Amino acid sequence: MTNIDDTFNDTRTVRQAPATRDEILDHIKWSKQREVATKRGPRLVKSAAVTPELMAAWSRDRNWFFQAGYSFGEFNGRMNITKWEEVPKALVFARVESLEASRATDADVQIPAPEDCTYLGYQKAGIAFSANRPATLLGDEMGLGKTIQAIGLLNADPTLKRILVICPASLKLNWRRELQKWLCRARPIFIADSTLFPDLEDGIVIINYDILHKHIAQIRKAAWDMVAIDEAHYLKNREARRTRMVFGREPKRSERAAGDQGEPAIQARKRILMTGTPIANRPAELFPLIHFLDPDNWPSFWSFAKRYCAAHDGGFGWDVTGSSNLEELQTKLRQTIMIRRLKRDVLTELPPKRRQVIELPATGEAASVVKRERAAYAAREDSILAEQAQVELAKASDDPTAYAAAVKRLRMCMMVAFDEISQLRHDTAVAKIPQVIDHVREAIEESGKVILFAHHKDVVKAIAREFGAAAVTLVGDTEMTDRQAAVDRFQTDPSCTLFIGSIMAAGVGITLTAASHVIFAELDWVPGNVTQAEDRAHRIGQRESVLVQHLVLDGSLDANIARTIVKKQEVIERALDVRAEDDGGPVAEAGHATHATSRKAVQEEADAITPTQIQAAESAIQLLAGMCDGARQIDGAGFNKLDAQIGRILASMGNRLSPRQAVLARKICLKYRRQLPEELYETMKGTT
Repeated sequence: MTNIDDTFNDTRTVRQAPATRDEILDHIKWSKQREVATKRGPRLVKSAAVTPELMAAWSRDRNWFFQAGYSFGEFNGRMNITKWEEVPKALVFARVESLEASRATDADVQIPAPEDCTYLGYQKAGIAFSANRPATLLGDEMGLGKTIQAIGLLNADPTLKRILVICPASLKLNWRRELQKWLCRARPIFIADSTLFPDLEDGIVIINYDILHKHIAQIRKAAWDMVAIDEAHYLKNREARRTRMVFGREPKRSERAAGDQGEPAIQARKRILMTGTPIANRPAELFPLIHFLDPDNWPSFWSFAKRYCAAHDGGFGWDVTGSSNLEELQTKLRQTIMIRRLKRDVLTELPPKRRQVIELPATGEAASVVKRERAAYAAREDSILAEQAQVELAKASDDPTAYAAAVKRLRMCMMVAFDEISQLRHDTAVAKIPQVIDHVREAIEESGKVILFAHHKDVVKAIAREFGAAAVTLVGDTEMTDRQAAVDRFQTDPSCTLFIGSIMAAGVGITLTAASHVIFAELDWVPGNVTQAEDRAHRIGQRESVLVQHLVLDGSLDANIARTIVKKQEVIERALDVRAEDDGGPVAEAGHATHATSRKAVQEEADAITPTQIQAAESAIQLLAGMCDGARQIDGAGFNKLDAQIGRILASMGNRLSPRQAVLARKICLKYRRQLPEELYETMKGTT
């Protein structure tokens, strides 16, 4: 009799159905999808090791795999499967838009700016480009305002609060000045040094490359909203310490096996790299920058090197110093992270000349020289100020010879001071030579050819010695034949990248249009001499806007002179047809109340002033004198130092001012009318 349970106790093996193609493909371990360049254009690919099941499926249905975009091949001794896909159309369209935006010279966007500042069209386009992506390579040519665009991004996005700026030491002060000028709201701005690094939740920290390693732990720990890295080509060497500090370090396979975890990169929600020379010498130097910005599109150095560096085995290892497919490289950069405009692209927006004052940090011996210079100037300033006041007061004198005598005394005083200060200014120029050389090297790398002006021969010689055969010089004792030879070589020889001339000898009569970048290592007291020197590049035949840079030590007299000269040049260029009356006097300090008033004008006003207005002027000048604390520049009440000096003298005369003296007093009081009672102001002005 058969046991019913035996019918369900069959121990024979049940054969399972083979896995389908889709099941096999779903269960293999695919690599991360990446984009590669092919003869048919860009494609998305991913790959995996071939399993026995997959090989069997391939053998059964090769046509299906081929039509579905799969390929099989051997790599490093094993079979791999690769899946090829076209780039999605939406991404293609986005890249076309990005390519156009990367060359844009204007944008229809509203970006906040301070009341006295205006973005140029291409700068607005640069800000808009950066605002729409987490990372940007801002590659505009030197002099187009990359710093302004980075600051504009802060104005455009109020959520960017905690900011880190990394730059060369020579640019830290320039960054602070530009931030103070262009930021729409006041924010804490801190320049880090080798010992101090602030912890700001809402503020801006500026640090130079050289001291990054001293604060790197704190920098890496912070949650930055934005990091802006200026002159980013400083980070082209993957092995350099400063590159590792910013971009981190990925351990090699052997290092990882030994437990080395590498070093992390600086993390920020938005990353901006700024450089006018993204590729200084060869494409390989670009990779650290773009990998930091966009590791998804630029994941592997070796794939980058094979495609764009003509990488090959030279018999002694891999050679990646070459270049290949450069047009494709530029297109891909613009489609992903880079915006770059050249001066010729935006020439219609640029003024004929653009002037910058670059303050170099005064450290070490340079700091000592600047301190001595300012001490000497302060010692002479009071005596000069007193003589300037006497010149202004002499305008109101009834004695015609009094004014001439006062002018003569002032000139003698200034000559004594000039001799003493000139020697100290020479010492200042010598102290900054190393920083000038570094800046000129950077300028040549970005601009190709550079014109450098100095005043002292030993400064010219010291700088020329550093550049050897790449430089020509022209100073006062240069022979006429040698002068023309120097000019001709600079104009025609590509290997001659630097022209160094003294301001007076090389500042007139020659043409240097081979360069559009002019640097002043030293300054002349007279704006006209500086303008003449600038015009060696800004002449017929010059097709580009000329960039003029004044290199000055922070806190030096040259820093004040440079800013004054630039302002005067701008005024002169805006009003070339206006000529001021020249009564033979020296140029007094700009900005004081009576500097534009001649003796003739004082007499004309004195003839018309009434006794009531004279009494009001006497009362007003005494009132203002009581507010003034005698500060050197501008005191707590906002008085100009020369106005304060003249005002105190007039106030000390009590109620005995002559009509001429009352005119001077009234001019000072009208300038500071907000400090006066309304009724007194109206009486003095003559409107009541």
